[in-house]
Amino acid sequence: MKIVIDDKIPFITGVFEPYAEVLYREGGRITPEDVRDADALVIRTRTRCDAVLLAGSRVRMIATATIGFDHIDKEYCAERNIEVATSAGCNAGGVAQWVMAVLGEMLPNPEIVLGIVGLGNVGRRVARIASQMGMHVIANDPPLADAGTTGLVDLPELLRQSDAVTVHVPLNREGKYRTENLIDERFLARMKPGACLLNSSRGEVMDEKALLRKLKTGAFRAALDVWRQEPEIDRELLGAVALATPHVAGYSRQGKANGSALAVRAVAARFGWTDLLGWYPEGVYPPAPYLERRWDLFVPELLRRYPIRAESDRLKAFPEKFEFFRNEYRYREEFF
Repeated sequence: MKIVIDDKIPFITGVFEPYAEVLYREGGRITPEDVRDADALVIRTRTRCDAVLLAGSRVRMIATATIGFDHIDKEYCAERNIEVATSAGCNAGGVAQWVMAVLGEMLPNPEIVLGIVGLGNVGRRVARIASQMGMHVIANDPPLADAGTTGLVDLPELLRQSDAVTVHVPLNREGKYRTENLIDERFLARMKPGACLLNSSRGEVMDEKALLRKLKTGAFRAALDVWRQEPEIDRELLGAVALATPHVAGYSRQGKANGSALAVRAVAARFGWTDLLGWYPEGVYPPAPYLERRWDLFVPELLRRYPIRAESDRLKAFPEKFEFFRNEYRYREEFF
């Protein structure tokens, strides 16, 4: 029994050793030779799981310690009976913290209309906190609308009304709910003048050239956590956005613990290791309730705990260190 694990997944070292041979590798450098005799992979987004990596292997299980799975060829895995498990919802609190920190830096007045595109685990968490802080929240989510959810608005209306738009959609490259290049010329043209755009979903959701052209006009501001071609991000776009972070919106201590725990439990369930079905990292605790709901008091405390401006300044000063900043990130503590 052999498991290959991305060596940047936190808290997981030593967990599987009593049950299997374990090989730790840098996620972006896991090779077909590494996985040829492996039974399971535990990965992040930097490992592309497709025929190139998996052909000829005996892999039966892939667990990703991330909410997304666009780095996994699901059709290929299904055809070969390779089980795929994600850690959906694990980082909702961390991403909500990132969104609130951005809004605290860019929009000091909470009396705004916040448009949320994508009302999944993250979008719902953002909506709840923003509403508690006095923002008027509107949301767009076509799959939920088609399923009968009421109270949603269509995208053009959301963009027309919103003082800030935050995007929390999965990356779908085709089909009715395609989100690749969702943020395109037409999307940007519909945004309210002076608004703020936040993207912490996937870089491929944006047409970066269109976004850069629009930012150069001064029509609105943007804060980005995700980029096309990571880690070789567009330096001109980096300079044009108001706030920039290296794909770490969900990098809270609790979020990372949740992701690792869900991945471990999925592998344990697949192979019958009952002792690990309730595993969770020692020393990680849920955030204590933060009861203060006044924006003018909440924002200074948030930015003290998460100085996002300094984080952005570091990335802008040293864009070539994108992957270093991401891999060596000091996980934030959630507190609300």
